[in-house]
Amino acid sequence: MKAVLELSNITKHFGALTANDDVSLSLAQGEILALLGENGAGKTTLMNILFGHYAADAGAVRVFGRTLPPGRPRAAIEAGVGMVHQHFTLAGNLTVLENVMLGSEPLTRLRSARAAARARLMQIADRFGLPVTPEARVASLSVGERQRVEILKALYRDARILILDEPTAVLARPEAQRLFETLRGMTQNGLSVIFISHKLHEVMTASDRVAVLRGGRMVAERRTALTSAEDLAELMVGRKVDRPVRQDHQIGAPVLVADNLRVTEDGATRLDDLSFTVHAGEILGIVGVSGNGQAALGALLSGLAHPAAGRLTLDGRDVGHLGPRGLIRAGAARVPEDRHAEGAIGEMSVWENAVLERLRSPEFSSRGFVRRAAARAHAAALITRFDVRGAAPDTRIRLLSGGNMQKLILGRCLATGPRFILANQPTRGLDEGAIATVHAELLAARAEGAAILLISEELDEAVGLSDRIQAIVKGRLSRPVTAEQADPRRLGLMMAGIWEDDDAA
Repeated sequence: MKAVLELSNITKHFGALTANDDVSLSLAQGEILALLGENGAGKTTLMNILFGHYAADAGAVRVFGRTLPPGRPRAAIEAGVGMVHQHFTLAGNLTVLENVMLGSEPLTRLRSARAAARARLMQIADRFGLPVTPEARVASLSVGERQRVEILKALYRDARILILDEPTAVLARPEAQRLFETLRGMTQNGLSVIFISHKLHEVMTASDRVAVLRGGRMVAERRTALTSAEDLAELMVGRKVDRPVRQDHQIGAPVLVADNLRVTEDGATRLDDLSFTVHAGEILGIVGVSGNGQAALGALLSGLAHPAAGRLTLDGRDVGHLGPRGLIRAGAARVPEDRHAEGAIGEMSVWENAVLERLRSPEFSSRGFVRRAAARAHAAALITRFDVRGAAPDTRIRLLSGGNMQKLILGRCLATGPRFILANQPTRGLDEGAIATVHAELLAARAEGAAILLISEELDEAVGLSDRIQAIVKGRLSRPVTAEQADPRRLGLMMAGIWEDDDAA
């Protein structure tokens, strides 16, 4: 089919780092192309060059036969390219219509053409099967609905080529399935799509063709129908990838105990009558559809929220009203759901982020002064142990890919030898190699006696790692089932709130 997009011999350096090395790629009209690669392989850099956020050091970008000037997003938009970033760029205090219209009208216009814009938005939404409420405030929308608004924002600007950077990173599996069904319908209307992903099952079901980047170079292109997830995983990391397997072992005494907890926020009950126990050497998995109280549970176990009723104890000590510092001192550690907002400070260096939670310990401070040499050595050790690529102790952490940032946060969490670990969506946005690393480290911590509570929307992950599993529905928990009892049908019923009498919490 006719190529609507061609990237020829793209090369991009960031200092000594070569992010893209002589990369060439094409996209046909009506095609869905998956761009696959490890964290830090250069996928997002390549797409940012296409969209004009970065200027390539060498190479050219042609859209519908026309060469785009480098480093000019406006030129890409005018040529018909739209990009939806992994981290949404919507204004929460504005409506859907206002977000879609932002930047689309000339500053010299004295009055905004809202009625015409609304009619056009609804026409596009109907044509592409993306229903929205134009007057709804973005802050009130679900993650899936915000994703829809971002896509409509690009289509409103007449995008004929749509780039999606990790489009399902924050979506539950049903939302992801609906998104790809929508995209398939959109390609029948002439749209062409590139999506960046680490999730091999999505790549296999949603794409027509797969391009694989490794170390900044294009290493393979495959028709999706003629390859397999196992082949793609090996191409992506350059070796065979096997996820570690949980081994049976002796579970110890209770470490974290929640007894009839209730958590409220702005007068609304987020968690209600919540009871669970996590033992030493055990992983307790919490599964559920996004928005059923996982965020509130994560905030509670991180010290960012406190129970309105009930009791939370760690090794017999009441910790329900401790803040984050108090919980860390009590022996807790966390891998937060949002690594950018809660896990790291982007403008700080890797070594500063590596010791943030232990800055006052004698190991890293003396008489009010930071022991920088010790902190840098600690960060260097974490970089080596957890294979944090593209990082040095003095690198600003915002320059790392999301997966490498996650590996550093996990290393910071495990370095203290915690009694209890909250692992909240620990592999979101990670490639197969990084997922295997994170799983191995969590299982190693379990083997050493740590009590781990895993919150995950990936059922395969929860079943593969957990000793017991509970479902969270509307802020309430089912009774636990063992991993051996957790077949897909039973988990599906539990996540839908259909619990047998002996499963009701």
